[in-house]
Amino acid sequence: MTGPFGARLAAAVAARGPLCVGIDPHRELLLEWGLPDDVAGLRRFTDLVVDALAGHVAVLKPQLAFYERHGSAGLAVLEDAVARARAVGALVLLDAKRGDIGSTMAGYADYLRPDHPLAVDALTVSPYLGPGSLEPARRTAEEFGGGLFVLARTSNPDAATFQSAVAGRRTVAQTVVDTVGGWNGAGEPGWGPGTGSHGVVVGATLTELDVDLSGLGGPVLAPGLGAQGGSVADLRRLFGDRAVVPSVSRDVLRAGADPAALRAAADRWTAELGA
Repeated sequence: MTGPFGARLAAAVAARGPLCVGIDPHRELLLEWGLPDDVAGLRRFTDLVVDALAGHVAVLKPQLAFYERHGSAGLAVLEDAVARARAVGALVLLDAKRGDIGSTMAGYADYLRPDHPLAVDALTVSPYLGPGSLEPARRTAEEFGGGLFVLARTSNPDAATFQSAVAGRRTVAQTVVDTVGGWNGAGEPGWGPGTGSHGVVVGATLTELDVDLSGLGGPVLAPGLGAQGGSVADLRRLFGDRAVVPSVSRDVLRAGADPAALRAAADRWTAELGA
């Protein structure tokens, strides 16, 4: 890695646009593509997506669970894909949503070490065990130039049950945002070389933005576009000119096992985001 994740992300967004494409090879999608639900199908799916998109979009976001379900052979497919994607300029955000304490969290954070077999640029993490539980991941990220995206105000329908609960004078979600903002310090609110390396996950499907992001100083990962109902207009309404990485999966992957169609689907979103 060269430079902190926030600066590398800002450069990638400037060059390619802000789109993040999820790589979600679940059983139904493999079958929809005419592929078997086995390691061979997983490899073919992943190779097609990486070859089509890694040279075109800023961020690829593989979902770790869909590779783990195939055991060590599935992880081998992901290792190869991550290395190839990064070699042609895509940043890789591993969607793992890890959260634990002490040495266990430090072990999860090793994905951000450059000597790890599955070294990635950034990692999604869960803050449920408290701010201190995230410290091993934060330290590893900052030592090696990686980034974290912490679940804060997510797009699933019942997220508010926990995330909007009040802890002291703030909601749980706001406490997460403020914690991450403290890590970033004086990071820039928009895209620039001083963009903080740590961000939060806030869904693009919210009816209103019920967290204050003014002190975040880093990027927002915004899932929920397309199939989940979120739109580019929602992004602008919710986030304005903040540094936002919109995440799309199904609306690109439904293009099927055709590299040109996959690129065209991603390009349509990139164009709409830049309009």
